Amino acid sequence: MIKFINTNKVYIIAEVSANHNGSIERAEAIIRAAAEAGADAVKLQTYTADTMTIPCDNEYFRIKGTLWEGKTLYDLYQEAHTPWEWQPRLKALANDLGMDCFSTPFDATAVDFLEKMNVPCHKVASFEVVDIPLLKKIASTGKPVIMSTGMASLAEIDEAVTTLREHGTSELALLKCTSAYPAPPEEANLRTIPHLAQAFNCVAGLSDHTLGSAVAVGAVAVGARIIEKHFTLARADGGPDSAFSMEPHEFKQMVQDIRTVEKALGTVCYDLTPKQKESKVFRRSLFVVKDMKAGEVFTEENVRSIRPGYGLHPRYLKILFGKKSSFPIKKGTPLRYNNLILDG
Repeated sequence: MIKFINTNKVYIIAEVSANHNGSIERAEAIIRAAAEAGADAVKLQTYTADTMTIPCDNEYFRIKGTLWEGKTLYDLYQEAHTPWEWQPRLKALANDLGMDCFSTPFDATAVDFLEKMNVPCHKVASFEVVDIPLLKKIASTGKPVIMSTGMASLAEIDEAVTTLREHGTSELALLKCTSAYPAPPEEANLRTIPHLAQAFNCVAGLSDHTLGSAVAVGAVAVGARIIEKHFTLARADGGPDSAFSMEPHEFKQMVQDIRTVEKALGTVCYDLTPKQKESKVFRRSLFVVKDMKAGEVFTEENVRSIRPGYGLHPRYLKILFGKKSSFPIKKGTPLRYNNLILDG
């Protein structure tokens, strides 16, 4: 388990990613808005274009079939990266606002940089699940790790988890992730979340790239303890990740819905709540529905199972027929044993 995450409360992460659009003031505004919307943490990304790839425009480095069609990997990362010199300042702001702040390191130098910032944990991106040397470096810090699992096979997840645990990671969370931008809801496969938790004995959650909040809220219902969503001030402002990011009012509503689902999940319980106990009086029971004389036989005409619940249990209706009243009974009287001559 991850100690700084309260497992009785879903941990909700606002992913800043590239939505700062190259402005530290905008990055700070995003963090303030995330705090206002109810996020528990904000997440950054720590890389440069040169730590991710090389400047090359041949066919291998051209992006195809995504929002970033036609760009080279180097150009995309050059545009989208968060300057490292901003990150201590952004972390301090998030902490002042009561949120955790951590990041996704994409190489060993980024891990060292984040360690100097004293981040509470490290995030592993879906694309880096197969980067075994990076996983060993992250694990060596001894910090908790939150790892997304998009694109990874079960065998690859197992290899990554084994690597982390064998090299120093004791607190681990795995996030189900569909690495498409945006991701179709029908590809979310949320039932994988409890399987991840059980298979790897860890906290499990969702890194969500679908539009809207329905998938994230649904994930909580099947057991997600962490939800991560990309966050922007306004999609209309553009940026590499804006099309699949949530605006502040949407994120706030998602947080409220998640908190409601948390309360509703409760525990396995068949005890009556105080409100239910009060409502028991409105269940059905046996009543005299027609004035009766002393000694008159109970029949379908003069006794019915109706609301409210002050009379005998409805299970006795058929047994009652053929018995006689012990005294005159007015219409609207609940039947009790003292109304009856039981020997008929």
